[in-house]
Amino acid sequence: MTSLDSTPPAAVAPGVIIAAPASGSGKTTVTLALLRAFSRAGVKVASAKIGPDYIDPAYHRAGISTAGEASCVNLDSWAMQAGTFSNLVHKVSENADLVICEGVMGLFDGALTQKAIGNGSTADAAACTGWPVILVVDARGQAQSAGALIEGFVRHRQDINVAGVIFNRVGSDRHARTLRAAAEQSGVIVLGCLPRDPALALPERHLGLVQAGEHDSLEAFMDNAAGIVATALDLDALQKMARPTGLRTPVRDPASQDSSGPPPLGQTIAIARDDAFAFTYPAMLDQWQAQGAALHFFSPLGDESPGASADAVYLPGGYPELHVGRLAGNDKFISGVRDAAARGAAVYGECGGYMVLGDALTDGDGHTHQMIGLLPLRTSFAAPKLHLGYRRAETLTATPLGAAQTKFTGHEFHYASIVGEGPGQALFQVSNAAGDAQGNAGLVVGAVAGSFMHLIDRVIDGASAP
Repeated sequence: MTSLDSTPPAAVAPGVIIAAPASGSGKTTVTLALLRAFSRAGVKVASAKIGPDYIDPAYHRAGISTAGEASCVNLDSWAMQAGTFSNLVHKVSENADLVICEGVMGLFDGALTQKAIGNGSTADAAACTGWPVILVVDARGQAQSAGALIEGFVRHRQDINVAGVIFNRVGSDRHARTLRAAAEQSGVIVLGCLPRDPALALPERHLGLVQAGEHDSLEAFMDNAAGIVATALDLDALQKMARPTGLRTPVRDPASQDSSGPPPLGQTIAIARDDAFAFTYPAMLDQWQAQGAALHFFSPLGDESPGASADAVYLPGGYPELHVGRLAGNDKFISGVRDAAARGAAVYGECGGYMVLGDALTDGDGHTHQMIGLLPLRTSFAAPKLHLGYRRAETLTATPLGAAQTKFTGHEFHYASIVGEGPGQALFQVSNAAGDAQGNAGLVVGAVAGSFMHLIDRVIDGASAP
């Protein structure tokens, strides 16, 4: 890990990181409530999310009242090169008054790796950006012991600043007084205590939260949560804790061939976008546009075709398994993707998109549905098994992603099992975060390709992590 640059640039918004000792402490709800509360108060707020996550950033964008202008970037000290990481930090800091960044898992949790590029933890991102940490502590089942927990997190790593604490799920006023007294010895400012309230819970499913677009009462939830934090927390003190990043913006030409991130798949790219195919990184799409690609979106669930003008089709991940029967019957969608492949357009699928490009997908009830059939692949959710972790991938042949031996970082997170794959050319040779070989992955048939990996950044020789 490289320390902060000593010459921070001017005119970037200050930021804070909302972290926690463990997953499930409530940092997402706190982050959303803060975004909505500051936005309603007239603060031009922007957001970031640490780690490979698609669902939380969509909630972030919904949490900001000026949703049409809202931006949320993913920051990843394991998967991103220095230039990618720094550019995204500055992108989210531009034209804002305050950046609120949500952490991932527990503050110090990350990949098991010996590499110097960082382990992807919230603490690594805090060290890189210089943004102070606000610790959200789930206070259920503890009182005075919270003081020892906070003190341990404050002292564990000297290159980050744990500046404040928010106690969550507090049972009573007496409980709150006990927690505040316990935190005094750590020297950390207590920003407030949030009550135990079922109205602050968000619905979940197997890959995390239910998607923001599927939450029927999301606006009411956001407004209610914002009202609670505006009353219970010292928002002025929190905003004063924020600090501008010390990272310097690399000088880069976004249209150059050495730009980071997966390259554009074509000049006119049709991108599936709906509740079944929602997992795209906005920064990647922005990068494609900066390199001259025209993007247009279509809905497979709405039985829309990618269109005859597209020279590339991108099927991202999402939840096709929840809509597989409907997708299997959408003839315009299926024939449109087949037609694109037949005319030589590049067709690429990630995770859910990869499964739909295959021959068949079996749902959780054991029913098998015919898919597009462009790749020799059969997948199943009949016996769900978790596949999770960072990946390094190197292409084994030339594809729209680049020449053979093009290297990427990515992430895998799904419960599907492969029940039949191939014969055919594998797309990637893969290793995990620790560098252990994971074999080959994905498939290539002509200009059609895909794998279970979500690509995050392109690995350029000589580049390093932040």
